[in-house]
Formats: sequence, structure tokens, C-alpha cells
Amino acid sequence: MKICLLTGCASGIGRHLTGVLLREGYSVAATDVAISQLHQAARTDHWPADRTLLLPLNVRSETDWQYVIRQTLDRWQRIDIGLNIAGVIRPGYVATITQEDIDFMVDVNLKGVMLGTRYLAELMIRQQTGHIINIASLAGLAPVPGLGIYSATKFAVRAFSLAAAGELRPQGVAVSVICPDLVDTDMLTQQLGRPEAALSFSGSRVLTVQDVERAVLQKAIARRQLEIMIPNSRGWLGKIGNLFPKLGLALTNRLIRKGLARQQQLR
Repeated sequence: MKICLLTGCASGIGRHLTGVLLREGYSVAATDVAISQLHQAARTDHWPADRTLLLPLNVRSETDWQYVIRQTLDRWQRIDIGLNIAGVIRPGYVATITQEDIDFMVDVNLKGVMLGTRYLAELMIRQQTGHIINIASLAGLAPVPGLGIYSATKFAVRAFSLAAAGELRPQGVAVSVICPDLVDTDMLTQQLGRPEAALSFSGSRVLTVQDVERAVLQKAIARRQLEIMIPNSRGWLGKIGNLFPKLGLALTNRLIRKGLARQQQLR
């Protein structure tokens, strides 16, 4: 039986993956800053109490990270897999974004992942085994106009994860970074009706939490794949756009028009 620690488990991808891992036979320390919502999710989804530990965690807090690691070790003596899932988005153009929005996204999306990776890595080096899985975004491969701060945090999460993988692999610890396109969660709802977020809706379809589940189980956990793009084709399109910036900007403008039309369909 393997022990997992997940962030952002009260809703969206984190809630879904908690249920999936429990059904697969894992024990799960499920965390979230919204602790009452987390307990409600556990009751609604019937998470087994003997293999579930519900803990409050503000991913921006070093003290909170130390607490949840300690509580998980007290319960199960080790952590085999850590998934940094918690993330936030606030669409906004660079000329109008507020400092509060900047601080919020940078602190949760980037600092939260950095702190989680740091404390999980420290433990897993002592264990001489473990696997850290960080959720970034396709916005971490191709910058999204209208989501500049969000894109910057996800670019940084990807870079940090790849650097961490190089450091930790010789010490027996694997790192994976997953970069999904837009997923049908509350984060999608927050972007509807926001023209700043039009590019997010330019894909052929909106991903489901099941798409992320398959990436986590089949590619990250089973194969310990370093970088996982969902879908792979959109990820490579973003990488090619980075190689040819002018071409990438021209393609982006066309995709924004497509995304605006798709937003109207989904509203």
C-alpha cells in the first residue's frame, strides 16, 4: 500500500484524484485550505476513513507544510507520492492586473509548489525513494495573452520541476510535471465571459478530470515520465511557437478568435 499526499483536494482535479487513488488502494493525506469543504467532499464521495487523512493546508505557509508532513508521517511513517495540485487563476490584462491578483497567483501557483516540493524532497531523500508530481499547465509551455501572470507562474512551475528532477534523480526521487490544457473544473467557470481568457478555449475540446487521471496513473506513476502534455499535440504546438515567436503570435491571434467563439457556445 502506497501513501500519497495531495493538495487542493476540496474540488476539481484534487478531489477527483483523491477518490481515484483511494479506489486504487492507496492511502491518501488529502489537504486543502477550505477544510470544511474538504470534509464535505469526503462525506459526499464516501472516502474510506481508514485510508484517508484530512488536513488543513494553506500551500503558501511553510508552517502548514511542516504540519501536514508531520501528521502524515505520524499516521503512516512515510510518503511515497506527493501531488502538488492546488492552483488559482484570475484573468487580467497586464495593464490592469492588480498587485493583489499578482501576489495571490504567484503565492499559490508557484510558491505553494516550491514549498511542497522542497519539504517532500527533504523527506524522500531520507527515505531514498519517492515521487513528486507537480501540476502545471499548457500555459507553462505557451504564454497566454490575457493570462500573463498565470502563464508566468506555470512556466516557472515547469522550469522548477525540471530542475528539481535533475537534482533529485540521483538520490532516488522522481519528479514529474503535468501540463494539461483547459480542464472542466471551477477554473473553467471562472474564465467564462472573460475575453482575456479566450485563448484557453481554443482547443478542439475541453479536457475532463478523467484525462488528467489517466496522465497521473498511466504516465506519471506507472512510467515516472518527466514531462506530460495533455494533449500532446497542443503541447508541441506551444513549443514550436516559442521557437518562432512571430509565427506563434500570428497563430495566437487566430486562436483567440476561435476561443472567443467557443466561450459564447459554453456560456
